[in-house]
Amino acid sequence: MSIHFVLQGKGGVGKSLIAVLLAQYLQEKNDHLFCADTDPVNDTFSRYKSLPVQRLNVLNQSMEIDSRVFDCLIESLMNQTCPAVIDNGASTFIPLSAYLAENGVIDMLNEMGKTVYIHTVLTGGQAMDDTMNGLVALLRNQPAQIVVWENEYFGDVSKNGKRFIDTNIYEHNKNRIKGIINIKQRNKSTFGKDIELMVSNKLTFNDAPASGLFTAMPLQRLATVRRDIFEQLETAGL
Repeated sequence: MSIHFVLQGKGGVGKSLIAVLLAQYLQEKNDHLFCADTDPVNDTFSRYKSLPVQRLNVLNQSMEIDSRVFDCLIESLMNQTCPAVIDNGASTFIPLSAYLAENGVIDMLNEMGKTVYIHTVLTGGQAMDDTMNGLVALLRNQPAQIVVWENEYFGDVSKNGKRFIDTNIYEHNKNRIKGIINIKQRNKSTFGKDIELMVSNKLTFNDAPASGLFTAMPLQRLATVRRDIFEQLETAGL
């Protein structure tokens, strides 16, 4: 069984979108799927009615993050026999990352025969340095295979002409990188609007045709995006 944590300390870079895309891919390949949303601020993942997402309330009565709540999540994962996707908010990145490291969670799950992957985001534009720092922290502190998603929504994911695969960080850690998934920057007036409409209405690719919100060409573009992402995930061996 595979367990997929979506982790990145920078907010607003597409973590929940990645969780949704990954969950749809896994749902089509498996009879059952376990999903959890640990974001105490934005419950985006859990608002997709076609995905089996449970929202985990990680705030105590003082509205502070209670790391002991993660015990329930990990114990649920220990008992699952199907793939799992866990979406994590920016505000819980440090607490959950620290919890996983301090409690040896990933090694424990691996010893139980479960394969743990951490999915993280690199984005173009001003947030690139922040997202790269988040990736470096995960490589340093978490003994899991890493899947890097390059989200081009904010621009080309490169610095000084170098993409992630050309950096020393990749070269020194390529044995830890399970795959690199590229969310391409496409025409914003066509592909961009279609994706925004689908995401804003919390629709999956399978929901879109019956929603009545899309005509033939938008559905064709959504199918193109779906095929591109799913083929990359398949090539990565996920």
